[in-house]
Amino acid sequence: MGIGDKLQSLIIERKTNVNELSNQANVSPSTLYSIIKRNNTKADIDVLIRIANILRVRVEYFSDEVSSVQQIASQLTAQEETHIKKYRQLDDDGREDVDDYVDMKLAKLQRKAEEEEMKLG
Repeated sequence: MGIGDKLQSLIIERKTNVNELSNQANVSPSTLYSIIKRNNTKADIDVLIRIANILRVRVEYFSDEVSSVQQIASQLTAQEETHIKKYRQLDDDGREDVDDYVDMKLAKLQRKAEEEEMKLG
């Protein structure tokens, strides 16, 4: 069974639709429709992670070949694994708060890097 079939089954099972999922996962509807229509055995890992989080399944659910997922998982530190486990225990509001905080911190780092670059340049 390809990724598209698995995604379509989850959408039906979770009583949602492509448009709702695309909004929640911040993925374009055309990307999701393409995944479903092509039904490939591979897709962008970042997209699959976002979809898996929203649909509350492990990303491995989408792959019969978990080697790429295992490779990513093997690169995680113990602290990163702990954070992921805690994140998965949060409700939607909690996840949104964490996502907002991380985005804010990353934006701050980006601004700092740009300021440093301007000083040097």
